[in-house]
Amino acid sequence: MTTTTIEVKGRKKSSFKDKVRHIIPGGGNLDLCLTCGACAAGCPATGLEDMDPRKFLRMCAMGLDEEVTTHPWVWMCTMCQRCIYVCPMRIDIPQLVYNARAEWPREQRPKGIRDSCDMALRNDSNSAMGTAPDDFVFVVEDVLAEYQESQPEFKDMAAPIDKPGAYFFLNQNSREPNTEPDELVPLWKILHLAGVDWTYGSRGWAAENYCLFLADDKCWEHVTRVSAQQADELGCKVFLNTE
Repeated sequence: MTTTTIEVKGRKKSSFKDKVRHIIPGGGNLDLCLTCGACAAGCPATGLEDMDPRKFLRMCAMGLDEEVTTHPWVWMCTMCQRCIYVCPMRIDIPQLVYNARAEWPREQRPKGIRDSCDMALRNDSNSAMGTAPDDFVFVVEDVLAEYQESQPEFKDMAAPIDKPGAYFFLNQNSREPNTEPDELVPLWKILHLAGVDWTYGSRGWAAENYCLFLADDKCWEHVTRVSAQQADELGCKVFLNTE
């Protein structure tokens, strides 16, 4: 019995597909897609810009690099990972989306996300709204004093900042201290009633990380390291991200 080797020529080489194979565990499992559509059925971004996760994945697998790395739908995906949860082959589509975002020139990425990322890099708060550490400390202390006085049942409630040796290091979406300071209090009350040993950090207290959504590896790592370093310096055991 003889065998004949057939060489298929003309296959389009996909630089994006080949690149993500080296980044995503298992090479992204792109070729395991069953085209069942479960990902599209559960995706909140399905239909936006005439795109859905199944179409996007097939475009990646087929080597349509230009379409994949320029389509605006990648900025509409929330990377919530619902598609992974329902996928029978566990294909990591959000990682494909992230890497497609990273192919965009930085100046062409959405201005709102880009500006929020850049703002977070301007001081050690990590705040996308630009709130400085001293301003955060002032707001927390002011709101805490107000509630301790107006609600005697919580007169012993604390909202510690830079407490050495606290078990939990918490962060906080910077929208609350800037525009909705009263929204800080419900979490404080829960932690107080539960007897939790926790602290904010004056550095790295802001929870949002727009640099991650911008697919800017260097910047989102910097933001994360500021918070992690503050938690380490305080001797906290657990970093509790409230976002």
